[in-house]
Amino acid sequence: MYLKLPPRVSRIIHTLQAHGYEAFAVGGCVRDTVLGRVPDDWDITTSARPQEVKGLFTRTVDTGLIHGTVTVLLGDDSFEVTTYRIDGRYEDHRHPSQVRFSAELAEDLRRRDLTINAMAYNQEQGLVDLFGGMKDLQEKRIRCVGEARERFREDALRILRVVRFSAQLGFLIDPATEDALRSLAGDLAYVSAERIQVELVKLLRSDHPDYILRLFDTGIAEVVLPELVESAADPARAQSIADSLKKVPPERSLRLALLLHPLGEKKSQKLLRRLKFDNHTIDTVRRLVRWYGQPLGETPAQVRRSAAAIGAELFPQVLQVQGTYRDVTDVRRIWEEITEKGQCISLKTLRITGNDLIALGMQPGPAVGALLKELFVDVLEEPGHNDREYLIECAKRKL
Repeated sequence: MYLKLPPRVSRIIHTLQAHGYEAFAVGGCVRDTVLGRVPDDWDITTSARPQEVKGLFTRTVDTGLIHGTVTVLLGDDSFEVTTYRIDGRYEDHRHPSQVRFSAELAEDLRRRDLTINAMAYNQEQGLVDLFGGMKDLQEKRIRCVGEARERFREDALRILRVVRFSAQLGFLIDPATEDALRSLAGDLAYVSAERIQVELVKLLRSDHPDYILRLFDTGIAEVVLPELVESAADPARAQSIADSLKKVPPERSLRLALLLHPLGEKKSQKLLRRLKFDNHTIDTVRRLVRWYGQPLGETPAQVRRSAAAIGAELFPQVLQVQGTYRDVTDVRRIWEEITEKGQCISLKTLRITGNDLIALGMQPGPAVGALLKELFVDVLEEPGHNDREYLIECAKRKL
């Protein structure tokens, strides 16, 4: 099999080979290239030791020397080059207590998680597939390298990665691999919240976000999403939530909101904090959950009021969320008219300011804000009133 490698990847491999070392592209980049996808990054494995790699390239970064990894910089690109290695005993269900460098490619591939991630390639030797990864790709199957329970005991995060890869690729999970992840799902308690968050987001943003149901079918959710287990107990409701995820773009706040809305605003916020999401995501999801089932109005004035309460930046996302369970065609049409006409739905675009009111004789303080809000309510009802002269005259009368 011939795979086209990027020129800079070929350059690194050929440089290592020219100095007597073995070198291959390895892992996900090989898998994605075989599938006709564009890899996010390219990893290279080699028989050269880290210091030997550093000696062959001008610009390098010591990414993880004790684990054999050196990042080689070529132009604006960076490539991780890792020495063949054998992992020692995993004592924390995540990381090997030590690693030992090896001169054998087979030893390095044997330690990897899935057969489809355990293939290597260079242009001289072609595809090296010692564990049936190509067959699993052809048969659309996710299967562990070697004995699945051993792979999961080494690194419990692999349990969640199996489901994530099945969602990204649309593959089935091999029965033996699924039996192992069911029996060892509890070991995910050893994995950090940050790592669980990363895998969960990748699953939700995949082409098959509805595969989230596999977390509940296998017992994984009891560890990583226990707050949702009760909501998913009703198969029809769980399927409805899963189906809704496919109706919105793969944007994480949208899909998180659809997944978490049964919990309500406060519990959703608490769950996201537990999983160490950033504050912006937490706030966005919280607001989307709050507005999940709220009416947005039927008239332009009602829609303007809803948009003002929600915020112009978030209102289109609320429409996308609500569009998963009801027809929002009329509301969307009204919203488009509002934006096309540039109608005011925010105090920021109100054509009178607090300084204007102070210039009219008001004392600085809460009363200024209260009058601005009163004028804003008037403009929401009648967009034509967002005229500076009109608003100043209106303010004078109220004063």
